[in-house]
Amino acid sequence: MGSLFRSEEVCLAQLFLQSASAYSCISELGERGLLEFRDLNPKVSPFQRRFVGEVRRCEEMEKTFTFLQQELRSAGRVPGPCPESPRAPAAREALRVQEQSEQLAQELREVSRNRASLRGRLRDLRQYLHVLREGQRFTSLPVGPGVPADLGPWSGLPIPTLLPCLRSFVAGVIHPWRVTAFERLLWRACRGYLVASFVEMPEPMEDPASGESITWVIFLISYWGEQIGQKIHKISDCFHCQVYPYPESEASRTDTITGLHSQIQDLSVVLEETEQYLAQVLDKVALALPTWRVQVQKMKAIYLVLNQCSFDVTEKCLIAEVWCPVRDLTQVQDALRQGSVSGSVSSSWRIPTSESPPTLIRTNKFTAGFQSIVDAYGVASYQEVNPAPYAIITFPFIFAIMFGDVGHGLLMFLFALWMVLYEDSPRLRQGTNEIWLMFFEGRYLILLMGAFSIYTGFIYNECFSKATAIFPSAWSVATMANRSSWSSAYLATHPSLTLDPNVTGVFRGPYPFGIDPIWSLATNHLNFLNSFKMKMSVVLGIVHMGFGIVLGVFNHVHFQQRHRLVLEFLPEMIFLLALFGYLVFLIFYKWIKFSAADSLVAPSILIHFIDMFLFTSNAENLPLYPGQVPVQMVLVVLALASVPVLLLGTPLYQWCQQRAPRTVRLGQEPLLEGQEAGNSVNATKEDVESGGHSPDHLDFTEIFMHQAIHTIEYCLGCVSNTASYLRLWALSLAHAQLSEVLWTMVMRNGFVRLSYVGGVVLVPVFASFAVLTVAILLVMEGLSAFLHALRLHWVEFQNKFYVGAGYKLCPFAFAPDTWE
Repeated sequence: MGSLFRSEEVCLAQLFLQSASAYSCISELGERGLLEFRDLNPKVSPFQRRFVGEVRRCEEMEKTFTFLQQELRSAGRVPGPCPESPRAPAAREALRVQEQSEQLAQELREVSRNRASLRGRLRDLRQYLHVLREGQRFTSLPVGPGVPADLGPWSGLPIPTLLPCLRSFVAGVIHPWRVTAFERLLWRACRGYLVASFVEMPEPMEDPASGESITWVIFLISYWGEQIGQKIHKISDCFHCQVYPYPESEASRTDTITGLHSQIQDLSVVLEETEQYLAQVLDKVALALPTWRVQVQKMKAIYLVLNQCSFDVTEKCLIAEVWCPVRDLTQVQDALRQGSVSGSVSSSWRIPTSESPPTLIRTNKFTAGFQSIVDAYGVASYQEVNPAPYAIITFPFIFAIMFGDVGHGLLMFLFALWMVLYEDSPRLRQGTNEIWLMFFEGRYLILLMGAFSIYTGFIYNECFSKATAIFPSAWSVATMANRSSWSSAYLATHPSLTLDPNVTGVFRGPYPFGIDPIWSLATNHLNFLNSFKMKMSVVLGIVHMGFGIVLGVFNHVHFQQRHRLVLEFLPEMIFLLALFGYLVFLIFYKWIKFSAADSLVAPSILIHFIDMFLFTSNAENLPLYPGQVPVQMVLVVLALASVPVLLLGTPLYQWCQQRAPRTVRLGQEPLLEGQEAGNSVNATKEDVESGGHSPDHLDFTEIFMHQAIHTIEYCLGCVSNTASYLRLWALSLAHAQLSEVLWTMVMRNGFVRLSYVGGVVLVPVFASFAVLTVAILLVMEGLSAFLHALRLHWVEFQNKFYVGAGYKLCPFAFAPDTWE
């Protein structure tokens, strides 16, 4: 958790890997996920690197695995994930995996090809058998529904009389969609000199073209004449008909049918054995494929990393440059020792660099959501203060100020609690909906937002827009009625009554927690809440911005820029506190000094604040305390005097430091002991000449322009950012009003009739109220409050101290099995 407040220390190191043990060392480092490798061959094409052959071999094995997986899916089997994470295979093991996978792929191809051939042959035999059976039935029946009525010149003659004349037959099967066109073309081309019969096959069979199961149509055509037969054969070929030989005599047809039965029986036995053998091969594939694909993925990742290394002059040692967390250096040494084979020892050395190291902030499942909010604005620069741990409290609290409602917060809290309790469920983790995954990853953030919303809901005393009387009200209507002249005539003419807190016993002190529920009945309820929430927004906003400026102190101290404490932090705090901190003081001072007895003479803070900038006083607006005008003038002068210090202080200091003679460069750490400048493989000539650090020359104009932009942005931002925090008041008011409108226009209608009919009507009314509450107040209003809280943290809070110009440390680690 220590690295959450500031990114960990990361160093640049060189790894010297012996050629014999480089593969095993990278494999061990990949299992631990500690280092980010740098590419030492940026100008070399990927196709010209040393291990490109090994990478291609891995890709060829991946293609083989893809074929095996497709065969499994076509057989209705889904390859599961790897039960355990195997290590990257050694060279001999990789060759064994390649040979076995190619052997299984070849067996699958041969067995699948044989099975397809057997199925096709069996389908043809069965079709032929059905054709002969239907042909026998056709030749033995009189003219019926299956025989065309129009027989051309032979119409009116019975079939037994025609068959001796029509001795030639064409028999086969045709797709049912082509029957009508096929029959029409036959009669037109042959002019009716034929007898044709079409009947559906008794059982459906597979279509070899589409793989679908269809009911084929059997046709038997009897004709006379060689030319007619040639036409029929050509037409059958055009319609892709499967034509079978049809014996002329009945005895030949009977013998053929008997032979077909025998062949079909034999083929069925062979096909069954083939499918059993195919199932055995698929079992082997399903058992070995998950492990193989993980091994090959790791092997390919290792060779891709080795391609980023460079060889020394003897080509016996590989040199790699890595970014490594300092606290993990001992683990790196241990991994190198475990990966080194006997007789070859790999080692690592820290080297100096002028580059900014990557940022590493370790998170867990609770802090990851808050860190992702900060990283969406910008990854923290190296070792600058991380806003995430403070956002764990401030973000849900600012959200709750705009979303404060006990009922709505409780629903949000319960939804997040359900996700937290069942966070290990694969059904929740492996969803495909991006919106759902976004909610699930931020479950702890939603949990805190709901909890804080319940708290602020008790402060506002709102539960689905209704006030709850947890404690007795501090206002007494009976006392007011007893001690005032409220007659019956007065009550009849005054629909609204005023409670005077100056009357003894009417107001008995503040409410124990939150806002008194009697305010929900008052006609000036909205005016009271507007004044309260507006002042609360200003106070919280200034405190939030001031906290951001204070966090900048830790950056100045850590980076040894102590001059910024006087030249930046002090002027910024004086400017903020002298103007807007004084406004907070006026708010609290007025709350404390004035009571209900002298509330009519209480001055306006807004007018005092305007007169403060004009160096004037208003006689109609009484001062809050003696000597107020001189104090305000001094504060404005201090604020104005801090601006030139903020504008010119840092540039002049750096200019003086540049001109002053010195032997040690400020802000640069010395080289490590035992190291020389330029040890990095990627070091340029300029880096070596300057000792690995940036040159001394500083552009004063650029520094001044940067500081001028910062000064203008800060001074104007104090005004605009303070006004921006008024969105807390606006969003809170909008949420309360929407909730009240929804209750008034929907839920209250269900309580109009206190009868059986009213009870029936209450069911759909409550359903509508629940749906609208979730859709409008929880989803839409929740998203609106979330976005506004996000903006307040990004713009108003983080820009006071957070640069966010870094980049994440991406350690080399084997990715989980994501095979598609």
